[in-house]
Amino acid sequence: MAARSVIIGSTRPISVARALPKRLLYVEPLRRRMRVRFGGNWIVDSENVLLLFEPGHYPMAYFPEADISPNTLQRTNHMTRHPDLGPTSWYTVRGGERSASRGAWQHIDLPAYARDLQGRIAFAWPSMDAFYEEEERVVGHAADSYHRIDIRQTSRHLVVRDRDRIIVDTKRPMVLYESGFAPRWYVPRANVDQSALTPVERQTFCPYKGLCSYYNVGDAHLAVWSYLEAYPEVGRISNFLSFEPDIVSVQLDGRQLHLEQGQTVIPHGPDRELTVAEVFPRKSA
Repeated sequence: MAARSVIIGSTRPISVARALPKRLLYVEPLRRRMRVRFGGNWIVDSENVLLLFEPGHYPMAYFPEADISPNTLQRTNHMTRHPDLGPTSWYTVRGGERSASRGAWQHIDLPAYARDLQGRIAFAWPSMDAFYEEEERVVGHAADSYHRIDIRQTSRHLVVRDRDRIIVDTKRPMVLYESGFAPRWYVPRANVDQSALTPVERQTFCPYKGLCSYYNVGDAHLAVWSYLEAYPEVGRISNFLSFEPDIVSVQLDGRQLHLEQGQTVIPHGPDRELTVAEVFPRKSA
């Protein structure tokens, strides 16, 4: 199949004769071996995975039925309807002595534009024990091949204030560029007036960076965050601090920063309460 297969769609048209549909879905080969573990068993092992991308959702992996272990799936009577892909049948997933009700689904009467998903099964990420690419665990969701993070050292002048109090004044911040997001500026703790920070009992999870901790600055709630032990791929920001420009004053080279439209994310907790050490055991060792 082609590298990208447009199913139906949502974006702003650029130099096209007619506007694109309001929702844009597409599938694409993952081109990586992916396995699923449940009940102590490998229930799926496939090098022919398709990812479904749809607005408002993380990429979802769909596996050929032939790559699923026998007796893993038991069809239920539960049916739903996807707004673009039609009727959806749900399965109980069995592995070892365990079972997961509605742990997998299949679109059973696909429209012509979505035939690439014919005969494929998706597994509910939280219901399975783990997903792997080769021998390494994948957390959060299947890898998005269009999501990239680059980190650069810079000499830009970054100043952070809470009212009249200067919390950061440095010319050595780190800038993190992430697909679809405005640059985020990270500062070593040595360059921060840490007496201004109050730790908060809150953590969120980023599939690309790891577990995120938060701080208040005075009355400014959740104004600061930090990946205390970021994933190895973005380890340069481990234990650095970043400041929310719509909660405290953040100036870059004298220019006031603001959170750009569409930059908010829906936070969620750790994947099965995993720590970085559990995701990357060899690193801890």
